[in-house]
Amino acid sequence: MKILMFSWEYPPLSYGGLARHVQDLSEALVSQGHQIFVITQGDGKLPREEVVSGVKIYRSNPLQISAINFVEHILHLNFLLLEKAINIIDRLGDFDLIHGHDWLVFWVCRVLKHALTKPLLYTIHATEFGRNQGIYNEIQRYINDLEWYATFEAWRVIVCSNFMKQEVKNLFQLPDDKVLEIANGVNEENYRADYSKAFRQNYASPDEQIILYVGRIVREKGIQVLIQSIPEILQRNPASKFVIAGKGPYLDSLKAQADYLGISNRVYFTGFISDEERNKLYRCADLAVFPSLYEPFGIVALEAMATMTPVIVSAVGGLVEFVEDGENGLTVPPNDSSRLAQAILQLLNEQNTARRLANNGYRLVKEKYSWKQIARKTVKVYQEVLAEYAESDWPKEQKRCRERAGESIIYRYLMQKKYS
Repeated sequence: MKILMFSWEYPPLSYGGLARHVQDLSEALVSQGHQIFVITQGDGKLPREEVVSGVKIYRSNPLQISAINFVEHILHLNFLLLEKAINIIDRLGDFDLIHGHDWLVFWVCRVLKHALTKPLLYTIHATEFGRNQGIYNEIQRYINDLEWYATFEAWRVIVCSNFMKQEVKNLFQLPDDKVLEIANGVNEENYRADYSKAFRQNYASPDEQIILYVGRIVREKGIQVLIQSIPEILQRNPASKFVIAGKGPYLDSLKAQADYLGISNRVYFTGFISDEERNKLYRCADLAVFPSLYEPFGIVALEAMATMTPVIVSAVGGLVEFVEDGENGLTVPPNDSSRLAQAILQLLNEQNTARRLANNGYRLVKEKYSWKQIARKTVKVYQEVLAEYAESDWPKEQKRCRERAGESIIYRYLMQKKYS
């Protein structure tokens, strides 16, 4: 199969878990014999076109103007992605279906779906309603509407957990058979790393125990709950060091919170870190904490498990679908700093328990969350969609509509190039 995939981020240009998801899925699909063409944004420095692990990556030109806000920035990006897509289809010919990821690439996906009469598959990684625990302003409402529109236009909607399936079905009033759950995964090979004493000492002294958070620095990740728990932890375990790795708009607020609590000398905000640094931090950390308030899946917890790092997570969303309390990690109620402090102290002081949880977590990743299995499930969805598409009247109806309307400019241009 030839799949045209759209994502606003793709490594090394990465803002969160979506980039890693698209990369790992694409590479796994390629390894199973499929052709994957990923169209994503460029920054003017990365190659416009390249092949990495068999995935053909095409990056747009960077934006040349300053948008009024993020929503307009994304709309402008979609124009650039569409321009890139037209060029690629012109050169490489036909493809089987379109696979879009999140609202950020909706407009280019919708235009190509109707211009070329190709089925659209959509993956919803999170919702604006869930991220904010409601819709409170016009920008959030616009994003929420685009998410609904994407699920309306899609032949099938893929989500990463049963929690997300229920959220998307209820939020956008979707029939049960339109929404499919395919979990995220990790490639264990991507998280192997050895660290030196010198590397560890960049973050903590030899006698300190490292409690690690890795991820986007946004409110819904609950990092403020972790910081609130630190004074209680330090009273009983003064050798604790908290490493907060990542970037995001909530960073200044967290630093101010640490200053207010008088524990800023026990917290290291690293800012952006490379994948190699992330892997080394997982390896040298005593435990990893993900105290999310909202979490569609929680791939960072799987990453920690893949490095045999004990994990503590909030009992929310998709996290509780694979982190089993007392079996392969610990779960605590969301937004409860005292319970979080107790769980952290337990694993810091019970090394045998921490080691058992880490071993069980690693085993779970190996057995259930490989991208090879996830790619096979995704291919099955592709095949089902293409079979239904072939039996449907939609292509014929679209062709008749185009003939009556004089056809779209994009369609005429592409078809002329295709058959010339």
